[in-house]
Amino acid sequence: MANAIEAIVRMDPKAATEAELRTMEENLDRIGRAVADAQIAFDKEKREAEAIVAMFNQRLAAAELLQTKILGEDNASTKAGLQKSLEDLLGLIEGMHDEVAREKQDAVDAEQFLNELQKSYSEAAGRIRTARADLERAERDMARADRQLGAAKGREQHARELAGLATASNGIDLALNAMKNAATEATNAAAVADTKARLLTPTAPEKTDANIAAAMAAAAGTPAAPASSADRLAALKANRV
Repeated sequence: MANAIEAIVRMDPKAATEAELRTMEENLDRIGRAVADAQIAFDKEKREAEAIVAMFNQRLAAAELLQTKILGEDNASTKAGLQKSLEDLLGLIEGMHDEVAREKQDAVDAEQFLNELQKSYSEAAGRIRTARADLERAERDMARADRQLGAAKGREQHARELAGLATASNGIDLALNAMKNAATEATNAAAVADTKARLLTPTAPEKTDANIAAAMAAAAGTPAAPASSADRLAALKANRV
């Protein structure tokens, strides 16, 4: 039975606690009704005790009055009648001792029982207040734990996203570096080609200075083209067939 209750509590602690609180409140209601009944009983016993004590004191006072009258009465017949009345009254008073003591004790017992029930009621109410406060505190703790869990999951997701961005950034960096390297290599190759072209292409003096051009042509084994009509004629004569 205890294991079954524990399993239910673990499945839905709030509902189980609420059910337990309802049981405690029902018990408090029963104690409250018992307190009300005990209060009624005590009030009744108290009134009865007060009534019989008042009757005892009243009869005792009447006896004292009769005693006084007897002492002051000169008529024998009247005195005898007063004496008889006093004797009867004293008999009643003497017979009341046990009843007075019993009624007074009944009132004391009823009051004690009422006090015990009132104490039990206060303690039960205190336990309910404490349990209710504990439940509210537990609910706040659970809500805070849920918020913390949600925040932790959010941070985890954010970290995952950042990790993905970092990975993507690394890929982009690699691609950019490759592109930069390719561009650098292309630039270097272009510079080499330009240098070769400049070295292989005659400079401006080689084109404009006839002497340099002739020397460059002779060095290359290629006769220089005649620059003037006389040179051209002389070249034709030299190659006459």
